[in-house]
Amino acid sequence: MQPTSGMVNAFVEGAAELSAEQQTMINRRKELLGPSYRLFYERPLHLVRGEGIWLYDADGNAYMDAYNNVASIGHCHPGVVEAITQQVGALATNTRYLHNTVLDYAEKLLATMPAEIGHFMFTCTGSDANDLAVRIAKSYTGGTGIIVTETAYHGITQAVADFSPSLGENVPLGMHVRTVPAPDQWRCEADVTSEFTANVQAAIDDLERHGIKPALLICDGLFTSDGLFSHPLGLLKGAVDAIHAAGGLYIADEVQAGFGRSGEEMWGFLRHGVVPDLVSMGKPMGNGFPVAGVAARPEVVEEFGRKARYFNTFGGNTVAASAALAVLTAIQDEGLRENSRDIGAYFKQGVAQLAEKHSQIGEVRGVGLFLGVDIVSDRDAKTPDAEATTKIVNGLRDEGVLISACAKAANVLKIRPPLVFTQENADYFVEKLDLVMSSSA
Repeated sequence: MQPTSGMVNAFVEGAAELSAEQQTMINRRKELLGPSYRLFYERPLHLVRGEGIWLYDADGNAYMDAYNNVASIGHCHPGVVEAITQQVGALATNTRYLHNTVLDYAEKLLATMPAEIGHFMFTCTGSDANDLAVRIAKSYTGGTGIIVTETAYHGITQAVADFSPSLGENVPLGMHVRTVPAPDQWRCEADVTSEFTANVQAAIDDLERHGIKPALLICDGLFTSDGLFSHPLGLLKGAVDAIHAAGGLYIADEVQAGFGRSGEEMWGFLRHGVVPDLVSMGKPMGNGFPVAGVAARPEVVEEFGRKARYFNTFGGNTVAASAALAVLTAIQDEGLRENSRDIGAYFKQGVAQLAEKHSQIGEVRGVGLFLGVDIVSDRDAKTPDAEATTKIVNGLRDEGVLISACAKAANVLKIRPPLVFTQENADYFVEKLDLVMSSSA
C-alpha cells in the first residue's frame, strides 16, 4: 500500500509556507555552513528517516524517493544495516592490516567485470575515485589531455572539477580539457554514433594541435548529467577506439550508471561492447555508507603502483567493505538487476504513454530504473523548456514524489528510483506526474 501521508538547487530564504522551525534551520545553515551549500526544491524538506523507496519528514509525511541513487537498494536496507552494525562493533581499521572482507569484496566485484580488469583500489567517494583514475591515466600515458561531454559531472576535487563542466561557468575548465556534445539521438540529424566518434576525434586533434598529449576519455555510460542518452547500443566503441589510437585511456565513470541500474547489465559500459582501462564507482556502492573505488586493467596500474604508493585512510576500511559487500550481495541474491530491467521497462512505457496527453513531453529516454523525460515547449521544434521542467519538479515534490532535472538546457526530468521499485510504485509515480502536468498546463 502506498503511504498517504530538480536538480533544482534553490537556496531558499523565507519561502512561502515554511514553518518557523524550517526557517530557523535555513537561517542556521546559512550562518553555520556558509554560502556554498544549496537545498533541493523551492520548499525545502526536513527529512528524519527513510525506509525502502520512501523518505519521511518531521511531520510524518511520506515522499517517494525517485531521485537519490545513493540508497540504490532502498533506504535502510536491513542487510546493509546489519553488516555495518556488526562490523563497526568488531573492528574498524584500514587496508594496511590484513582483513578478509576487503579481499572478498574485491574478488566478488571483479567477477562482475570483463576478464581484462583484474585489480580494485578503494576510495571514499566517486570524486576520489575519478581523481585516482586520472592520476593513473596520466602516469601510464604520459599525457595530460582530457575529453569529456559538455555537461558531464565527475566530481569536486580540484583535479576533477577541472573536467566537470556541469559545475557551471564559475568553475573554469582546465586548459588541458576538451568537451564534446553528448550523443543526443533525438536531436541528431546524422548518425549519432558516427557523430560522437567524430567529435571525440576532433577533440583529440585539437589537443594534439596545441601540443597536449591525450591522456583519457572519461564518460558515464548513460550520459546521465547530459540528459540521459542510453542508446543506441555500441555508441561508445568508435570513440574508445579513437582515444586508444591516440595513446590515451578510456575511463568508464559508473558512479551513476553502474551496479545494475540499467537492468540490462551490471555496468553501463557493457551495453556498448567496450572494455574500459579504468572503471570508477561510488554513490550506490555502500547504500549510504561512504565507499568508492577504481577497477583497473593490471598493466595500466602496474607502473603507477611501482612508482607511487597509494593509501587512503578510510578507503576500504573494514566497515566500508562490509557495507559494500552487503550491497553487492543484495543486488545479486535479491535479483535487483533483473527487477530494474523488468520494472524499468514497465515504468518507461507508463511514462511514455503520458506523451499522448501532454505535448510538453518531447521524448522519454533511458533503460532500467533510470529515465530521462525531455520537456519541451514545442515538440516539433524540440525546444527545451527549463521553466516548465522546474515547475514539474517542484510540483511533484508537493505531491510527495522526489526527482530532479539535468541536461545542458536544464529541461530533462531525472528519474532514478531505488532498484527495489515495484510495479505499484511505478503506477503511483505515473499518476502523480500526470496530475502535476495536467495542473501546470
